[in-house]
Amino acid sequence: MEKNTLKTVNSLSGGKTSSYIAANYPADYNIFALVRTNDKNCIFPDKKIRQIVSDKIKQEFIGTLEMDAIVYTMLDLEQYIGKEIIWVTGRTFEDIITKGHGKVALPTPIRRFCTVEMKIEPIFNYWYEHINEIVETRIGFRANETKRAKTMMNRCAQTGGVMTFKTIVGKSKNGNRNKWADIPYQIPAFPLINDVIYKDKIENFWKDKPVRFAYMNNCVGCMHRSPVLLKHMDNKEPNKIQWFIDQEERAMKSYKNNQWKEGITYQQIRNSLTQMKLFDDDFNECDTGYCGL
Repeated sequence: MEKNTLKTVNSLSGGKTSSYIAANYPADYNIFALVRTNDKNCIFPDKKIRQIVSDKIKQEFIGTLEMDAIVYTMLDLEQYIGKEIIWVTGRTFEDIITKGHGKVALPTPIRRFCTVEMKIEPIFNYWYEHINEIVETRIGFRANETKRAKTMMNRCAQTGGVMTFKTIVGKSKNGNRNKWADIPYQIPAFPLINDVIYKDKIENFWKDKPVRFAYMNNCVGCMHRSPVLLKHMDNKEPNKIQWFIDQEERAMKSYKNNQWKEGITYQQIRNSLTQMKLFDDDFNECDTGYCGL
């Protein structure tokens, strides 16, 4: 299949880079995967917007464990680009970490099933149900991230240049086991690398545009973030960091050494660094816990 015959997908994270792609590289589909929580302490404060989001995802929206501003980002961006943004979502974060007999198992930096189940899988499921042909997916690696692009393409080379997703495709003959298969579904493209786009151009592009962005994207309490940044996020989003503390305490009762970060709990992070004055510009995107999408 010729690459230029493929349908195109912009996979949106809510950050400035993927939003820049949506604004400057029109696609057949713009898709955003929403991370959800059932925790009423993390409820999205605007009832009207909650209903708009619920209508988009076709189920009740209570809140997200990313910063609430990401919701406004996606609504603003849709208006700005003048094209529909498709919202998808998987199970809530509580559901994906709760295992058999009510035990809790947290993701780890090596086993990042949170990213798979709340971001990658919902997008794949939409593709499977509504597109179901190999697509070109734009990846938001900038001109200085060629190594990341090369790593991704090396993985694709093992499957004929096409990324695959492992999913259930049926049952065994006796019905006791699931049948799994690796489904080829997308070819990565790197428009920002091809056009030599760096962060400064993206930042300048959004300076005068009517799109609101969150201070940082990805989950507020992402395990990849440093303790210092997590402490800063606790000052900004205490209810959401409390969610991460609560889940870690549940997890530690379930399995030994079942923590978000090795060697320190989130409660210890909250209790530490109390005298340190932290400011928004003390951090950059290298600290954010980028989930690799």
